Amino acid sequence: MAEFQVVVGDPDTGNSYQFTVEGKEANRFIGKEIGDEVEGKLIGLDGYTLLLTGGSDIIGRQLNKEIKGSAPRKILITDKSGHKNSLRSGERKRIIVRGREISEQTSQINTVVSTKGKISIEDLVNSTEEIEEESD
Repeated sequence: MAEFQVVVGDPDTGNSYQFTVEGKEANRFIGKEIGDEVEGKLIGLDGYTLLLTGGSDIIGRQLNKEIKGSAPRKILITDKSGHKNSLRSGERKRIIVRGREISEQTSQINTVVSTKGKISIEDLVNSTEEIEEESD
């Protein structure tokens, strides 16, 4: 079964929140691509819509929005394109990245809030933490 760490960025507050998703909810992420929108209720954020912006696989390779599919590919980077291995002027480097599709090999999914719900994310996160503490 798939298990993902979903990082949700809130552009209004600048905060980010991390959720673990497994089981049926995780399977609903498989096949989605960078740029797609998903419902926030998959991770417990009712009323929210999330935009997929990136991620990484199990060993840390980044998802690349320009490559179709989910397989790893070697690409040649020639500029400071935001990769962790930034280059100097004129330098080129071949790196391995994954395609833009989310698969079972994906371990982290980065998202940003595109449509807000009625209740703030912080209130939703705090209410679920209180429920978990009471059940222990």
